[in-house]
Amino acid sequence: MKKIHVLMLLMLLPLQLLAQKSTAHTLAYDENASGTPKTTLEDVKWITGHWRGEAFGGTTEEIWSPPLGNSMMGSFKLVVGQEVQFYELMTIAEEEGTLILRLKHFHADLKGWEEKDETVDFKLVAIAKDRVFFDNLTFEKISDNSITVYVVVEEEEGKSQEMAFPYQRYD
Repeated sequence: MKKIHVLMLLMLLPLQLLAQKSTAHTLAYDENASGTPKTTLEDVKWITGHWRGEAFGGTTEEIWSPPLGNSMMGSFKLVVGQEVQFYELMTIAEEEGTLILRLKHFHADLKGWEEKDETVDFKLVAIAKDRVFFDNLTFEKISDNSITVYVVVEEEEGKSQEMAFPYQRYD
């Protein structure tokens, strides 16, 4: 039993060197750390697919393309009562030997939330078997047909909360 605990601690040690625990399922990027993990899209291509779930009182849909041109392209949609609430357009790109996730939000009429040249960026913090940790955003592979995305959402008055988006493969 002690051997298992020691092995688990050794496996998690690299995560602790690059990040601070943010929430139960996410890690926060540490600007003072010695960089981001070296990896490629091959290590996260399991995210590829058409996924559906429930969150925010409606149906959520996330679609990720396979790696091509050093990036993966993703989209997100929230539908409540048959009305689109908002969209996201996302990429996971290989840059300088690591990965970065970028996204832009859009209202239902495709008017952007962020300024024209701005994106919301999530630096890679750590990568483990069946999990990829971006700054306050984690993808976890539950099975070939199930993933969960955890994201820290900023609320009013400077508070934040972890939201879970459980998805089932839809395609």
